[in-house]
Amino acid sequence: MEFDAVLLPARRAAMVKQGLWHDRTINQDLDACLAACPDKLALTALRTESGEVKRFTYLEMARMADRIAVGLSRLGVGKNDVVACQLPNWWQFTLTYLACSRLGAVLNPLMHIFRERELNFMLTHGEAKVMIAPKTFRGFDYEKMIGAIMGNLPDLKHLVIVDGDGANSFEALLSGPAWEDAADAQPILTRNRPGPDDITQLIYTSGTTGEPKGVMHSANTVMANIIPYAQRLNLGADDVVLMASPMSHQTGFMYGLMMPIMLKASVVLQDVWEPARAIELIKTEKVSFTMASTPFLTDLTRVVAESGQGVPTLKTFLCAGAPIPGPLVEQARAVLGTKIVSAWGMSENGAVTLIKLDDDDERAFTTDGIALPGVELKVVDVDASGPALPAGEAGKLYVRSCSNFGGYLKRQQWNATDAEGWFDTGDLARMDEQGYIRITGRSKDVIIRGGENIPVVEVEAMLYRHPAVAIAAVVAYPDERLGERACAIVVTKPGQSLTMADMVAHFKSLQVAVQYIPERLEVMDTMPSTPSGKLQKFKLREMLRSKLAAQ
Repeated sequence: MEFDAVLLPARRAAMVKQGLWHDRTINQDLDACLAACPDKLALTALRTESGEVKRFTYLEMARMADRIAVGLSRLGVGKNDVVACQLPNWWQFTLTYLACSRLGAVLNPLMHIFRERELNFMLTHGEAKVMIAPKTFRGFDYEKMIGAIMGNLPDLKHLVIVDGDGANSFEALLSGPAWEDAADAQPILTRNRPGPDDITQLIYTSGTTGEPKGVMHSANTVMANIIPYAQRLNLGADDVVLMASPMSHQTGFMYGLMMPIMLKASVVLQDVWEPARAIELIKTEKVSFTMASTPFLTDLTRVVAESGQGVPTLKTFLCAGAPIPGPLVEQARAVLGTKIVSAWGMSENGAVTLIKLDDDDERAFTTDGIALPGVELKVVDVDASGPALPAGEAGKLYVRSCSNFGGYLKRQQWNATDAEGWFDTGDLARMDEQGYIRITGRSKDVIIRGGENIPVVEVEAMLYRHPAVAIAAVVAYPDERLGERACAIVVTKPGQSLTMADMVAHFKSLQVAVQYIPERLEVMDTMPSTPSGKLQKFKLREMLRSKLAAQ
């Protein structure tokens, strides 16, 4: 694979000169852990369904990373080859990334909610050579699903199954044999190690273009974010991180997979979010930090309050993905005794803004934080003309950051970055006089459901494929736990009808991720529109809010 990360070269000299790019990779950090603290517990991974707990010291983790790397090389994986990984938060996820980094290969993390439709596109577009997936997870058969579409994927040479029972199992191909002791292991493990500007991660994000976009990151871009992030949160080698957010999202990948190794800290992985189990893990593993979306904080606070079990070691809960309700911050502080930190970021640049640990609690629910070092922000008119707006005025949010991505794979026309390096986030925001921002809306049409982006344009396109639908729109409506849910609003063709059951069956027939299916359906006679025929979604949202308020 050739990666067209065109946004990296022009920034390199300035970033290095300013000390914002550190010119190191995860290999160097893992090697440093191996030299400084080989016997320290590095990784604890819980398998909820089986109850299995797997632990690795840094020495054991490095050895397993080498083993899997040589195994991958036996499957033909080399420098710049893409290895796709559709795993929950299992130890195999972390170790596969470290193994890819030994080889100069690129990991493509894929959410476990994705089904045939999403995978067909992403695996083709990303030219994945190897796909690693569970045999089953939460009752779903991944081996069967991916096996059925492999004929459509000419670049995919191997399907490797965790807990498989055949010759294609992860255990037989990668983690079982002592590949690291083979005579040719050392040349394999050292000859193609990537540089800090090589692409290390390809991660897909939902947008408004009608297809997912492949975000390319180098070691320099991700580490330029993780280092100041950890410094602002005062995290170090003595911390224990709990990561229940999926590692297929940047939240889990950057701060649950990479950051603990960079800090020589320890991480605990939870594959299925169960707040009661999270409390046990926090207590037994002495967890001090976690990051997740608002529903996780809501659940944890509720269960701690109901059970009376405290989480005294949990110093900080960073909450991102949606605004945090003020009452939740107040309750969480009182019940958990934990500092609640608000933040905002994107797959394209990681966390961009965080409040500070010594900020008043009010900042957590009135702002989305202040820029990290190495990050510049500006708010401009919605037509992107003229200078930055005065404090307090809402407009389009632009970011110029040391952690900005290298571009969208094979889609340079969508990079949304000007000649001066300013990236158009697609979000609307206002900035106060101290530099704290508040996201006020989205110029891009995306619904954020529990921290998961719902690609509205794509969902609407699928709605139009139903034979009864004449006009369709998908809009958000508020939800106390998830922040937002999706409502489909349609006008049916004459003589046709559409029920909620019809709509759900239609989406399932298209093999779309369940989380993308709208959770409410409204059928109308007409849609509000401009004289030119453009749907007025703001009116649809107002009508929906009024209807919900009257119920």
